[in-house]
Amino acid sequence: MTISPDELPARLRALPAAAPLFDVLAGDPRLHVVGGAVRDLLLGGLPLDLDLVVEGDASELARRLADGLGGELVVHDRFGTATVTAGSRSYDLVRARAESYPRPGALPEVRPGTLAEDLARRDFTVNAIALTLAGRLDAVEHALDDLAARELRVLHARSFADDPTRLLRLVRYATRLGFAVERETARLAGEAVAAGALATVTPARIGRELRLLLREPSAPEALARVAGWGEGDALVPGLSFDAELAARARALLAPDGRDDLLLLAVATRRVGRPLEGWLGALGFAARERETVVAAARRGGRTAERLRAAGGRPSAICAALRGAGPEQAALAGALGGEEAAAAVARWRDELRAVRLEIDGGDLRAAGVPQGAAIGRGLAAALAAKLDGEAQGREQELAVALTAASR
Repeated sequence: MTISPDELPARLRALPAAAPLFDVLAGDPRLHVVGGAVRDLLLGGLPLDLDLVVEGDASELARRLADGLGGELVVHDRFGTATVTAGSRSYDLVRARAESYPRPGALPEVRPGTLAEDLARRDFTVNAIALTLAGRLDAVEHALDDLAARELRVLHARSFADDPTRLLRLVRYATRLGFAVERETARLAGEAVAAGALATVTPARIGRELRLLLREPSAPEALARVAGWGEGDALVPGLSFDAELAARARALLAPDGRDDLLLLAVATRRVGRPLEGWLGALGFAARERETVVAAARRGGRTAERLRAAGGRPSAICAALRGAGPEQAALAGALGGEEAAAAVARWRDELRAVRLEIDGGDLRAAGVPQGAAIGRGLAAALAAKLDGEAQGREQELAVALTAASR
């Protein structure tokens, strides 16, 4: 740990999100900040979001908070939670709960519980720490020692069987925090992967965890670990990850591209099953699925067209016509130095080139509506890209010549 537990109350109060809590609820021992926020405070970080657990009735504390802040209150009786919104801030107060799993991979059955039971249901010891506003620290066994040792440890031997999505969380936290995996936890994780534990979980739950993993700064390292499970078949048959290819592709990605989808495309290039269906089952939106499939399935062919372009700007743009930033980046990474240079030029210069004329100019010059206009504009753009037409007059001359053929 970087911070002494004695320093926690002052550091917590200094957080913008926590200061209003101290103003209204400072003396109430039932309110606890739990989980990652306490972990990150102890590591010297400044968490932006707080998870709040109330031992007892969460709605009563939430009403006090809403009154004190002049905010709005929404109570969710079914779940024992309440939400207070004051200005731009929102606080979710959750009643402490206990849970049990009716079968491996099933959603847990939840009931009201004590703080100790609430901490005991969590994924790893370093996330099972609670802090009152007065500074009292509660933690499961090993939590503070594991935090000091920078290790991830599950709370019990059936943790990965009960909820196999914890396998993905294990990788996400290990790579994000730079933590090692405690030896027994590593053994349990390996056994769970080998036993096909992930198959007991609905694809939608896997998808939620996978999207969180892909958005991490450490996503390439995390994805490489996941792709190595079960010879690449634990999550989906054929998953693989080439870290060097990913690094080259990321260096070519345009600012409007999605890094998470590019990384997923790199990992799924060799997935044999229908890729779009798998992504849909995981909960990826239609546009996201199209982006990944286009890059993963067409990146190689696009790389061949880029190599054949010979560096000619119009040929580069033709090779990348219809390609999104992710497909272009992966194609450039696959195609070698010449293709990479072509994609970099397309990203930084060529795709922003626009004609000074449009279809209206061709119609005014006597070109009838139809394919001839498209043919003319395409020829004018190619000439402009290649430096063979400059300004409206030259663009129009090229377009009219092409339209008349």
